Amino acid sequence: MTATVQAKGVSVAFGDRVLFSGVDLVVAPGDVVGLVGPNGSGKSTLLSVLATTLAPEVGSISVSPPDAVLGHLTQEIERRPGESVAEHLERRTGVAVAQAAMDAAADALARDDDGAAEHYSEALERWLRLGGADFEARRDAVAADLGLTVDLDLPMTALSGGEAARVGLAVLLLSRLDLYLLDEPTNDLDAHGLELLEEFVHHAQAPIVVVSHDREFLSRTVTSVVEIDRSLQRVLVYGGTYDAYLEERSVTRRRAREAFEEYAARRDALQARARMQRAWMEKGVRNARRKATDNDKFIKHFRGQTSEKQAAKARQSERALERLEVVEEPRKEWQLQMSIATAPRSGSVVAVTRAAVVRRGEFTLGPVDLQLDWQDRVAVTGPNGAGKSTLLGLLLGRIAPDDGAASLGSGVLVGEVDQARAAFERDEPVADAFAAHVPDWPTADVRTLLAKFGLGAQQVGRAASSLSPGERTRAALALLQARGVNLLVLDEPTNHLDLPAIEQLEAALDSFDGTILLVTHDRRMLETVRLTRRWHVEAGQVTEVEPG
Repeated sequence: MTATVQAKGVSVAFGDRVLFSGVDLVVAPGDVVGLVGPNGSGKSTLLSVLATTLAPEVGSISVSPPDAVLGHLTQEIERRPGESVAEHLERRTGVAVAQAAMDAAADALARDDDGAAEHYSEALERWLRLGGADFEARRDAVAADLGLTVDLDLPMTALSGGEAARVGLAVLLLSRLDLYLLDEPTNDLDAHGLELLEEFVHHAQAPIVVVSHDREFLSRTVTSVVEIDRSLQRVLVYGGTYDAYLEERSVTRRRAREAFEEYAARRDALQARARMQRAWMEKGVRNARRKATDNDKFIKHFRGQTSEKQAAKARQSERALERLEVVEEPRKEWQLQMSIATAPRSGSVVAVTRAAVVRRGEFTLGPVDLQLDWQDRVAVTGPNGAGKSTLLGLLLGRIAPDDGAASLGSGVLVGEVDQARAAFERDEPVADAFAAHVPDWPTADVRTLLAKFGLGAQQVGRAASSLSPGERTRAALALLQARGVNLLVLDEPTNHLDLPAIEQLEAALDSFDGTILLVTHDRRMLETVRLTRRWHVEAGQVTEVEPG
């Protein structure tokens, strides 16, 4: 069974801040809707409204059929204390609740309660529809396909970020829901995971609404795009693919700007003409009064006529101005404008490893023989769990090799955006967490720079740990602008960033004059960013391949 969800005149606000208003949207079978907009515009909120877990302040949400099962996969994997991986999969796919309902109905049937047979039949049908009958067999097959080799009895809290991402994808692949609402499902997925996700979307019978920063994923999957315009606090719907949306949006914005400029030019010309005509009229009146002793009646009459004509012309210009159809100026949306401060260059050799080996339990990285030189721009690729983050730690001196040698070159100043955005995970205020890394900066300068990265007065006084993933990433990027660095290390920098911010980051990387180590699964970023080398990590082995 599939479902249709319809939003009519929906508006949502937090306090006096309106996120969006007047939303009219229908998501029907066959639809794959890409939901886009800058961080903080309300994408996750709109997903919650469509999932009926958040009631809109104005408007209504209707789901047909009413008993449809909606799946809402949130941006961050929920890790409940004490919940195992297997229990998490059963809960998130709805199988656990369906199983409990069927067990309760079976108990009622055994007691011969009134209506028990009907309730059991309904519970059984729902359990079967959600795939409960063969759930364990499918679970094991999906886990194997995803390379999820962890013991499924392990608690979710024990998993790494990459392992948790694979569990999130497993939830999706195992689910048999009537409508899917997916919030950043591509985060932390490797190439194989992205391939499986795209395959799922292409073959899904149920409609899908997806929020994603992955431009290539959106380009390959969506059938329409819904854009939340934060400046206008409204939602716009574009039919067609993501690439068609980009083109149409560009044309629409250009035409809106041209229409306003044409209107403004016409308005300014009419206002100037009216002022000039009024000035001529007033000058004529003054001249007439100054020469009032002139007894020539013809001259007096001529002067009066001239003033009246100028007044009539001025009135005509003013009426034309009143009839002019007003075109509102397109509002300029706040946009991240970033750069990366470059420190004086390091030595010619930035980092080097010689037969370096790192052992972590059953996992071994190496032996690794690499040399990173000044102004190398290296992409580090490979599947999750292959050892990419371990390689970065080895190169940066955070991890000592068990065998062999590794060293950082002279004069190297590292700027890093790590997967966990660790600098902003504690409970101290955001401004204080930032200031700890730039102790010489005045408080006003710290706040000014954070505001430039979209972290204003409402955020800087909060606990850093309360920031959203996107806000945490922007704070980490702000540090790169505050501190001069000559080795830039980016570990999945696009996770949780909105699309305009990703484009700004790519532009900043293009102009950065130092050395770059970039770990990313973002296919468009790998195509866009200028690279000189590529290291591929798989099963603990590092090989150099051609970039691109």
